[in-house]
Amino acid sequence: MPAQAKVAKVEARTSQPASPPLTERQEARRRRILHASAQLASRGGFDAVQMREVAESSQVALGTLYRYFPSKIHLLVATMQDQLEHMHGTLRKKPPQGETAAERVAETLMRAFRALQREPHLADAMVRALTFADRSVSPEVDQVSRQTTLIILDAMGQENPTPEQLSAVRVIEHTWHSALITWLSGRASIAQVKIDIETVCRLIDLTDPKASGKPS
Repeated sequence: MPAQAKVAKVEARTSQPASPPLTERQEARRRRILHASAQLASRGGFDAVQMREVAESSQVALGTLYRYFPSKIHLLVATMQDQLEHMHGTLRKKPPQGETAAERVAETLMRAFRALQREPHLADAMVRALTFADRSVSPEVDQVSRQTTLIILDAMGQENPTPEQLSAVRVIEHTWHSALITWLSGRASIAQVKIDIETVCRLIDLTDPKASGKPS
């Protein structure tokens, strides 16, 4: 199923309307802004992302930047969604090889985790922004959640998830996010993160209608 169709399905399940499409020029400007944000965060983390510097680096007026992203938190959460989208594309080119859906999801999330591990300053900036986000950032946070859901559903090989499966996916997302926080704060090793991810992914088997004998 095309990614757009899966997005529509996930949005329908979560009652989140799609945003109006940007023009080609607006999209190009938005991509420059996100690229500048990621570059600054990669070099110096959360504190290095200053809106004036982002505007200068992306060659847009400061007022224009604020029309796209009202605050640094909005910008960095949107940057996380953009990074996850790139990861999704990379993962789809080389799908996970696990025999079960749980194994494939665990492998996929660990590959995504290791990609973030290679850019620790960027990862820290994005996760801090996600943690600080209030209700005003809900649309951007929802986009991060939807992108993560799509990554997990692709790894599962699941195009029509049941409500129980979507609940399991949400718990897996929460665990992955928590694992990022504990690793970034130095409170968990990569080995522990792997164990936690593999453990929570077993929920996939428990919510599989075929395994439980329920009609799909």
